[in-house]
Amino acid sequence: MAQNTKRSINELLVSLFNHVMALEAKAVITEEYKDITNNDMHIIEAIGVEEPRNMSVIARRLSVTVGTLTTNMNGLEKKGYIRRERSLKDKRVVHVTLTEKGRKAFFHHRDFHKKMIKAILKDLSGEEMEILYRCLENLNGFLEPDDGNAGE
Repeated sequence: MAQNTKRSINELLVSLFNHVMALEAKAVITEEYKDITNNDMHIIEAIGVEEPRNMSVIARRLSVTVGTLTTNMNGLEKKGYIRRERSLKDKRVVHVTLTEKGRKAFFHHRDFHKKMIKAILKDLSGEEMEILYRCLENLNGFLEPDDGNAGE
């Protein structure tokens, strides 16, 4: 592959990352959700709307420590987005669920992502979608902090 093409891909990835972060913050943190950050919205997404999740699972999904997550959870709980309850079986385990306000924020955030994916895929054939998927899997594999050798 030509060096110019590789450089262009890199520049495009950097630009896309910056645009997605800026647009997501603008689209997701509306007047209704001005009391939370984009980071809080990603925590809400990691909690999800299914069954309660424990703090360790949420922290792992976000690649943060439980201590870091606890700080954010305190704010989200105070603002009425989440509810925390100690496990009856093991008092060390804390289960987290979204309140109705948190569920509403979850679906608001998910709708932004649905619109973004629709825009990305609108003109792609099935084969092109498969290629894009493989490319994104490769990128994700590169970025995953699984063995401490990312980027090698």
